Amino acid sequence: MKKRKVELVVISDLHLGTYGCHATELLQYLSSIKPKILVLNGDIVDIWQFRKSYFPKSHLKVIKKFIDFASKGTEVYYITGNHDEMLRKFSDATVGNFSIVDKLVLELDDKKAWIFHGDVFDASVNHAKWIAKLGGIGYDYLILLNRFVNWCLKKLDREPYSFSKKIKASVKKAVKHISDFETTATDLAIENKYDYVICGHIHEPKIIRKENKNGATMYLNSGDWIENLTALEYNKKRWKMYRYAEDSLQAEEDYFEMENHLSQQLVASLIFSKQ
Repeated sequence: MKKRKVELVVISDLHLGTYGCHATELLQYLSSIKPKILVLNGDIVDIWQFRKSYFPKSHLKVIKKFIDFASKGTEVYYITGNHDEMLRKFSDATVGNFSIVDKLVLELDDKKAWIFHGDVFDASVNHAKWIAKLGGIGYDYLILLNRFVNWCLKKLDREPYSFSKKIKASVKKAVKHISDFETTATDLAIENKYDYVICGHIHEPKIIRKENKNGATMYLNSGDWIENLTALEYNKKRWKMYRYAEDSLQAEEDYFEMENHLSQQLVASLIFSKQ
């Protein structure tokens, strides 16, 4: 397979170690690209719900792929999220091309990109963690049930259905949470004069220009590999949203044109040590 060269790839919310993770599809995508920089923007390994009885080979292969990237010259940044916050004790650790950080600022063609997971804006995570964890477990089983339903629908030649997307779309509180998240992130980015603010966490892929009375910035969210199967790609001075297509790797691409226009053991030791 011929690999596409990409300057920067950002993925988040893989939730490896849960039933909902589309590790096989993710591995196909990762095998199709050759990024100069790969940013893993939080909730990569779901340590909240980690079960030694459920971590299949496909999930291990994804971790190995990250190490393969680093060993072959790709700069790999693992930004910690709330589901893998245990790794924050290793923040700023670097081994070869593999680094663990809490946030990241990159220079992209004379523009600044501020990248972080986004859980710092989530009150349910910061002030009632046990509720958030309980909700995470429920979400995992909802996705598992949804997969079974979609398997049945496929057998009947019917379109797939997303329970969680339907819930998000119908619950005003969820819609408001997403809007507030975006506003908070962009207001801070504008205040600090960042050209791009890139988050994960809320599983809502998006590329949108945001403005307030103090200026403007570009808000980007890499989505997830539970439902949306999306990634952000930056190449030749433009962003696109990669969306995995089940029947092939010919992804649906959403473009935004800019104005002016390590070994498997290494990761295992970082994840499981000091638990």
